[in-house]
Amino acid sequence: MSKFAIVTDSTSYIPPDLTQKHGITVTPQVLIWENQTYRDGVDIQPVEFYNRLKTAKAMPSTSQVSPATMQETFQGLVDKGLSVLGIFISSKLSGTLQSAIQAKEMMGSAGDKVMLVDSQSTAMALGFQALAAARAMEAGTSLEECAAMAAKAHERTGVFFAVDTLEFLHRGGRIGSAQRFIGSALNLKPILAVKEGKVEGIERIRTKSKAHDRVLELVAEQVKGKSNVRLATLHANSAEDAKNLLARAAAELSPVETLFTEVSPVVGTHAGPGTVGLAYMFD
Repeated sequence: MSKFAIVTDSTSYIPPDLTQKHGITVTPQVLIWENQTYRDGVDIQPVEFYNRLKTAKAMPSTSQVSPATMQETFQGLVDKGLSVLGIFISSKLSGTLQSAIQAKEMMGSAGDKVMLVDSQSTAMALGFQALAAARAMEAGTSLEECAAMAAKAHERTGVFFAVDTLEFLHRGGRIGSAQRFIGSALNLKPILAVKEGKVEGIERIRTKSKAHDRVLELVAEQVKGKSNVRLATLHANSAEDAKNLLARAAAELSPVETLFTEVSPVVGTHAGPGTVGLAYMFD
């Protein structure tokens, strides 16, 4: 029986059947909208969020998982006799890892049973890292070895995504080097990536369909010649576009695993509706 548990956050997008299968605990990020607080993916789901966003007069804001929530999660697992490996969204995109560090410190000596890793990513690029650690744990790998593996996993993962507009990223302060795209022709679709833990602008494409083509090309370049490629699409209220992209990617790249995921309300607040992307991991 395993002696440790994997904890991540709701920006990982790991499908519920896989979190249940591998015993992964997901701590929800926080959405704040018109003085109401919602747990990401718990109190508000993507469909409800994007429908409401269409007519909203006030825009939502977001906050990371609180230290108190992290502490409660960690302590609950430690009380069951488990150690904890926490793998979270990039510290350059969110204060979630800092909340986890504070929670670990708040636990006193029990905090010694908690190890933390900065994924330097988000979406299923983070999710794949957590899944890899969980699968390694199930195969008998030690906590220390899994932590070391997770700390280097960002070198084998990535995510590219096309957004309809930079308005949401700009408003939320997550725009990084894509700032230079602000003010470009309205019909150009920016392609972004998470590089070294930050959102970076890659290029601008004239139409949505060509932007999705380019996302696939960029991922194909990254996984060329690699083994055991895993792919996951992500979308913000653009399910058909994402399904088509994943089908084409699967046919072209022959992955060992494909996952279809939705952009959660907290990340959707920053990425905006219409976002479609593709995350990958390889051995």
